Amino acid sequence: MDNIRILDKEFKLFITEEQIQETVREMALRMNQELKGKKVFLIGILNGCFMFVSDLVRNLDFDCTITFLKLASYQGTSSTGKVKRLIGLNEDIKDQTVVILEDIVDTGTTLDFIQKQLKGYEPAEIKVATLLYKPEACRQDVPLDYVGMEIPDDFVVGYGLDYNGFGRNLRQIYTVIE
Repeated sequence: MDNIRILDKEFKLFITEEQIQETVREMALRMNQELKGKKVFLIGILNGCFMFVSDLVRNLDFDCTITFLKLASYQGTSSTGKVKRLIGLNEDIKDQTVVILEDIVDTGTTLDFIQKQLKGYEPAEIKVATLLYKPEACRQDVPLDYVGMEIPDDFVVGYGLDYNGFGRNLRQIYTVIE
C-alpha cells in the first residue's frame, strides 16, 4: 500500500518494512558491541515503542532486563508539551546501564522528563536508543546514543506510531499528506 487513510487524514508510504528492519539490525549490532559485559536494563516507552522493542531485543546478544514505562504527551498530531506519568518504574536500576528505548524523539519533552526522573534511581549511566529522530522539532538538549533514522518534522504513523490510537499495527511507516 502506497497511500492509506486513517480517520480523517491521508498518509503516503515513507519507510518500508525492509528499511525499518535493516535499521533495527544495525542499531542492535552497535549496541551489541558497546553494551556487552555491562549490566543492562532496557526501558521501553509505551505505547509506540512496542514493535521497535520487540524487533530490537531479538537482535541483541547480551543479557538484559526489560521493562516498560507509559507516559503521554500527544493529542492528535501534535505534542501537548506536557507529560503525564501513567505507569511508573518498579524495578531497582541502581548501578545499571539504563537504555531508554523510544520509537520517536521529536520535541524531546518526554525524553527529558524521563531522564530527569531516572537519574534519581542512581543508574550507572543512561543511554537512549530511538528508531526515529526529528532534529528540526527537538526543543530539549537530550543526548541520543543510538539513532536509527533522522526524519523531517512531519507527522508519521505505523510500526507502533499512531494517529489518535489508530495505525500502530502497520508494518511500514507513513507520513501525512497535507
